[in-house]
Amino acid sequence: MAMKRLVLPAAVAVLLLSAVAAAQHKEPAPGSIWWAKRQSVTVENFVVAGLILDIGGGGEGVIGQLKGQQVVAIDINRLELANAPAGPLLKVVMDARDLGFLDGSFATATVFFTFMYIAPADHEKVFRELHRVLAPGGRLLIWDVLFPRMEDKQKTTAVFPFTFKLPDREVKTGYGVRFPEGEQGLAHFVELAHETGFTVAAKNGAQEWFFLELVRPADEVGKIAK
Repeated sequence: MAMKRLVLPAAVAVLLLSAVAAAQHKEPAPGSIWWAKRQSVTVENFVVAGLILDIGGGGEGVIGQLKGQQVVAIDINRLELANAPAGPLLKVVMDARDLGFLDGSFATATVFFTFMYIAPADHEKVFRELHRVLAPGGRLLIWDVLFPRMEDKQKTTAVFPFTFKLPDREVKTGYGVRFPEGEQGLAHFVELAHETGFTVAAKNGAQEWFFLELVRPADEVGKIAK
């Protein structure tokens, strides 16, 4: 399948390739990168009561920029959190596979373009932990990339440039990551949602990204996904 390389300004391209190298701990081989077209994502100022747990809240910290002091941002990477913009109430170094919060601590959780950096084998662990720390009736909001079906085996790395449109600003960035083993599309996450006790409230796949809104059923008082 032929892929068209995205032509970016030199400075932007260098930054994206640096991000890829950092994520992979080495420079990608020549000709190994597949470039997505730049995607525009409108991030609405969603209404939520109480605190928001933001998984992978380092880096651009988009949810922290959007919701400010309502956000408890966690990230496994201390440097990513340290460099994230001001906004969240708390920034905590933590592994999403083993959340250090009590059951039912949050009414809302967000995972903003972070699952792509978590090994697919660990996705179920993260879903179960999110189910546990969400209160019954709580919402889980997920944004992430849609990897293309890659027939060219030389393409081992994908780069996704994005423009995130917040109500009062735009954030331009890009994510570089190795192609995952097997499928990692919207169906993968919907299946995980059902397996871990969530119901699907909304889903939308657009070009190379998707949005998924999940709910922990309100009648699950005292019940934790196992």
